[in-house]
Amino acid sequence: MAGGRARAAALGAMLACALAAAGCGASTHPNEPRPAVSTRLSVVIQPHQVIVQRGAVANGPERDQQIPQNENAKQPPIRTRAPLDVTVVAANQTGAPTHLVIRGAREVKSGTVFARSPATFQAALPTGRYTVVASDIPGARPAHFTVGPYRASSQNDLLLP
Repeated sequence: MAGGRARAAALGAMLACALAAAGCGASTHPNEPRPAVSTRLSVVIQPHQVIVQRGAVANGPERDQQIPQNENAKQPPIRTRAPLDVTVVAANQTGAPTHLVIRGAREVKSGTVFARSPATFQAALPTGRYTVVASDIPGARPAHFTVGPYRASSQNDLLLP
């Protein structure tokens, strides 16, 4: 009888060790950097030109991307080749509705930007040079901007969902 109890105890101990080993966490780092906050790009459509505010984005830490309470916090980079999430905020100051077209490494077309109205749209833009065109206003000179390779983690930004 004593031998049976010893075997049962040994089997129970082996089972407990196996369960403990299986319960250990994954081999990947559980605290991966948080994705970058969407970068804002302002576009003004005028009768004779398109203006882009910020001719270059994602070239390093950006002070104006953070909310005031985080302005002195570091922005650690994310090692990724993912496209930059961009929120385009457009203001059409003409009397005609139009569409914005962003051409470069990827082409993105906005919905209708109504006359004398604002509009916003999202785009995922890889690193490269881009041209912004108001497709329905032929006299408007296009604007240019570049997207750099830097992607900042939002892990130090408070009040983000």
